[in-house]
Amino acid sequence: MLHEGNWFPADEVARGAAYEMFADEPRPGFLPNPRPGARHRYRRFVHVTEVLAATGFGARQAAVVATGEQKLAEPLDRPLRMPVSRALDWAGLHRLSQQPAAANSAVAAIRRSATIRSGSRMVKVLSARQLVGYLHGWLPSGFCYREYDVAHLRTPAELGVLLGDGSEPDEVAFVLRWRAVDPCDYSVPLVDAYAGLVSIPPRDRLGPPVIGSGFAPASRHLIPEFVTADLADLPLTANASLAAFTPDGTEVTLYTYLAEQRGWTRMWGPQWRDLLLKLADAFPGDQEYFPVPPAPTRFVGRFRDGHYDAIADPPGEFRLAAKTRAARLPVESIARRTGYARWRDALCTIVRSEGGWVRVRPCRPCPETVARLGAQCIERGVFETWAPTSELVDAREIDIEYPL
Repeated sequence: MLHEGNWFPADEVARGAAYEMFADEPRPGFLPNPRPGARHRYRRFVHVTEVLAATGFGARQAAVVATGEQKLAEPLDRPLRMPVSRALDWAGLHRLSQQPAAANSAVAAIRRSATIRSGSRMVKVLSARQLVGYLHGWLPSGFCYREYDVAHLRTPAELGVLLGDGSEPDEVAFVLRWRAVDPCDYSVPLVDAYAGLVSIPPRDRLGPPVIGSGFAPASRHLIPEFVTADLADLPLTANASLAAFTPDGTEVTLYTYLAEQRGWTRMWGPQWRDLLLKLADAFPGDQEYFPVPPAPTRFVGRFRDGHYDAIADPPGEFRLAAKTRAARLPVESIARRTGYARWRDALCTIVRSEGGWVRVRPCRPCPETVARLGAQCIERGVFETWAPTSELVDAREIDIEYPL
């Protein structure tokens, strides 16, 4: 592949969204290759849009990006479309991306070119504490990113800019991966729609500020970010995974989600035990299986005039939730069922219930709403608090239908 005027041997990463380049001598940006007996001593990860030319199998993927075609078995997401010119070069565009942008600005138009389709691979960067939470039942919510846009970020230092719980980058970075069912589950955090998040003061939030341009705060990269619709939980799709990245860029799949069994199963071997040393003290590192408790947010499908719990395996497979293969019948329709309620004049989603109390999350947090509810920031952009069930108004479950 051709990068910055030089040809390098390379392999594809993340289904063609990035390349792993190799070199025999030290070069800027290259790290030692950790593979035992590797032919090339150094490597570097670059995004596919940084590649000027590619030969072999990767050339087909590069052509898809260049032409906008979507003809692969698992098509690539579309890259950002940027009208760079003498009046707006790359440096100027990056500066504008780090400022609030109105809906009709040039930056907002560029941001709208990054879209989600059914089957888009999404990622959320986690701290060790959050990893433990997801193993015990947390669901994807809040800020997230297309894997396509961050596939070249492979080290904890690079992924650390996307941490949302206020923690500092560590020696190991953890990532949750899942596939989007439908674009309606996501929105862009622009200042006109999320002015409340933009205006929340530092003392009341965790993680970096919400800029309002739709791009993540970053000194070097241009990373489009998304939030889940109404900041609500999304059910896990089949084959979601939890992975770790080491300082040399090595990726290790730690756990895979088994939708029929509603649990995480361990994938890592004893050679990777050191990656989990900094997890919670009570974390059972040798546990093979973590059952996921039922949650108010779930997939439901219609089958023969009845509604049942369902499993989503986008982009094309939606079936009844059943442990036996014979009962995994395709559903006639699929929807995300989410609980909503009003508390103290604020529309909230219901996260979970315990006794006479309900854990609620405001859909549009702002300084005034956060103060009125007494909500606490649990991660970037996401606030939660406990509310008495008796004080909730118009509590209901809403089905967000997906087109099949």
